Amino acid sequence: MRIGVDIMGSDHGPAVVLQAAVDAAAHLPAGVKQVLIGDPAMIEQGLAERGAAAAAFEVVPSQDDITFTDNPTKALSLKPRSSISLGFHLLKEGRIDAFASTGNTGAMLVGSIFSVKPISGVIRPCIPSVVPKENGEYGILLDVGANADCKADVLHQFGVLGALFAKHVYHKADPKVGLLNIGEEAKKGDILRQATYDLMKETTAYNFVGNVEGRDLFNDKADVYVTDGFTGNVVLKALEAFHDLLKVRGVHEPFFDRFDYENYGGLPVLGINGNVIIGHGISNEATITNMILFTREVVESKLNDRIREAFL
Repeated sequence: MRIGVDIMGSDHGPAVVLQAAVDAAAHLPAGVKQVLIGDPAMIEQGLAERGAAAAAFEVVPSQDDITFTDNPTKALSLKPRSSISLGFHLLKEGRIDAFASTGNTGAMLVGSIFSVKPISGVIRPCIPSVVPKENGEYGILLDVGANADCKADVLHQFGVLGALFAKHVYHKADPKVGLLNIGEEAKKGDILRQATYDLMKETTAYNFVGNVEGRDLFNDKADVYVTDGFTGNVVLKALEAFHDLLKVRGVHEPFFDRFDYENYGGLPVLGINGNVIIGHGISNEATITNMILFTREVVESKLNDRIREAFL
């Protein structure tokens, strides 16, 4: 297995990602190799400073790297030698099995859709997030930002993608899928939610349990929560802000500590022909280490193969 790691994407600079790559290498089996994409001089110096064996990694030189201020749509074509552009090229060519980056999220989404492209039958790829539950398990919330405007058939497909993700990566045997809404009744919500409910209640593709409300995010009523990217992003940012507020106020209750995104590192773009993992730009070494280790889990789950089979 070969995991491409974007060394140049962090808000904190290459040193943070290099340290994470070295830390992750200590936990990865011999058959997994990290392909470090970035400034070769920085990478070689950084590995040497950390006492890491250069032979344990492969280095792919990049230049003119994409920043957070670059236009996501134009950046990939205008900067073909950037770390993100090269990562998608290597993934498309089959020279790496996955590409993980904490770089420009918009550019990562553009590359996912226009380089490796959506799996046939998938209308819109999406980004999931995990939500800790009181029982110690995790729920899947999607979409959380890739698709601000959605139609009913798109939300229905998110249910398929979320259920497969929960089943094959989080090992939930028969994931319960709920539609995030303002009430439990079938006719609650706006026109979009009502139309989506009508589609989802007829499906045999997953175990639909009906409408779920925001207060159900942490209980066991559902394992997968389907919503549009606008709503999902608001929910996600509110949860992150609540965690940060508790941290500032010195509250260290174990359940709320599980809201810390550092525990998860990154999450895959669902519904594309490749394993692409997107992490926070502000991630520290521990977070990026977790992202790299999680990338291996996603590859081993063969999630994309399961999605292709579902959309045949």
